[in-house]
Amino acid sequence: MVGEEDVSVRMEADILTARQTGKALAGRLGFTDGDTVLIATAISEIARNMLEYARGGTMHFRVLQAPRPGLEIQAEDHGPGIKDLELAMRDGYSTGGGLGLGLPGAKRLMDDFSITSKLGVGTTVVMRKWVP
Repeated sequence: MVGEEDVSVRMEADILTARQTGKALAGRLGFTDGDTVLIATAISEIARNMLEYARGGTMHFRVLQAPRPGLEIQAEDHGPGIKDLELAMRDGYSTGGGLGLGLPGAKRLMDDFSITSKLGVGTTVVMRKWVP
């Protein structure tokens, strides 16, 4: 089984590639169809944010074996950064005119979620889902 894979997110079509990569790895790990859809949805939300706010970035996919099988997705961009992370993580907050569900929605869909951001440097999101 492939242990790691990177997907560059530079255009709208790359969001689909990232989703498909996550779904394929999740399927090989034995996630249920429902969990696979949750993972793909979280990937879409984060990839779309990277494209919209940072003009793209990279999603790193890694198969985890400990403490139990799982999938880690690390999304990195070199965009402007997020000025107020606490505010950005609130449902309904959006600077782009959307519903404001991207970051907090992705957090709810995954088992582990962390975000770091530095103005002028970029943002990194790390999400993990564990096989039940």
